[in-house]
Amino acid sequence: MATSSSDALQHLVQVVAQLRDPQDGCPWDLEQTHRSLVPYVLEEAHEVADAIRHGSDADLEDELGDLLLQVVLHAQIAREEKRFDLDSIARAISAKMVRRHPHVFGGTPRSWDAIKAEEKGHQAANSSSPLSDHLADKVRGLSALAGAMAISRKAAKAGFEWDDIDGVWGKVNEELEELKEAVASGDQRHAQEELGDVLFTLVNVARWCGLDPEEGLAGTNRRFLDRFSRVETALNGDLQGRSIQELEQHWQQAKQAIRSEQA
Repeated sequence: MATSSSDALQHLVQVVAQLRDPQDGCPWDLEQTHRSLVPYVLEEAHEVADAIRHGSDADLEDELGDLLLQVVLHAQIAREEKRFDLDSIARAISAKMVRRHPHVFGGTPRSWDAIKAEEKGHQAANSSSPLSDHLADKVRGLSALAGAMAISRKAAKAGFEWDDIDGVWGKVNEELEELKEAVASGDQRHAQEELGDVLFTLVNVARWCGLDPEEGLAGTNRRFLDRFSRVETALNGDLQGRSIQELEQHWQQAKQAIRSEQA
């Protein structure tokens, strides 16, 4: 007989509590804090996204389980400190969903902006820079690319926009020249800033073209690894001492082989 979802979740809560038991728990789990677990939360979230894009149902189920473990682990740490627990997390998110969907749960229909302003405890009129305040909240915790896209879209909607895509390409070229100058100057901090400007402007190009920069870069990562793996195989894993011409030849052969397989 299948275990109910509530029973299964309660068992997971008990497992995590035992892992965190001061007497008989796991030393590694006992050492963890909210801050130390940040890299693992991000890693598991990215692995869920990858499973959605490329994995099977079994992969997605597994990765969602890993992400759920992070939620339960954070809840357990907070519970030990008498701050909140998994029940309060569930109650809060349930209340939020009901509050944000009055058209579904029988409330008075209101605009999304009004609901969000109420949740944040302030109205736009109370701030001299309401859009900036909103965006600062919105991009917190997002990847840099996703945050740049969110900022770009909102700023454009507010009227901070080029007349046409030629203006965007002009900005790309301008930022590239500034990056080259910064790199040539040897000022690493300045070069880092200019690199960010180039990437942000390319995100604007993506927005104008209806493209997803996160998906684009993820796809490039996968293609590079596929091609690089084939180059390694062709050279028996020995890349040291090879000329750039030889490496480029194998790289092009790998690209052609992949295209033939996908045709």
